[in-house]
Amino acid sequence: DKRWAVAIVERAQQRLREEYATANKLPLFEQLQGHVWGEGAGYAESAAHLNITEGALRIAAHRMKDRFRSLLRAEVAQTAANADEIGAELRYLVSVVRT
Repeated sequence: DKRWAVAIVERAQQRLREEYATANKLPLFEQLQGHVWGEGAGYAESAAHLNITEGALRIAAHRMKDRFRSLLRAEVAQTAANADEIGAELRYLVSVVRT
């Protein structure tokens, strides 16, 4: 189960990275990817590195988190038997990843 969960998360992260790369925003992705999991450096430090305001970075992080959730949901949906199971599968995925 752990391998399944990690593979799903990695696919969602890769898709997100590709989206940012396509939009020429790879440096933003690289600064914010840790924030998706709460492991990133402080927002002030990341904002200074990107030469943008901390407020703009927080908004970008919020949008990135939302997009990651959408991509993660789409990845889980591919493994669920039907749409009714997606929520339960997501909750299970999160519980497996956290252990």
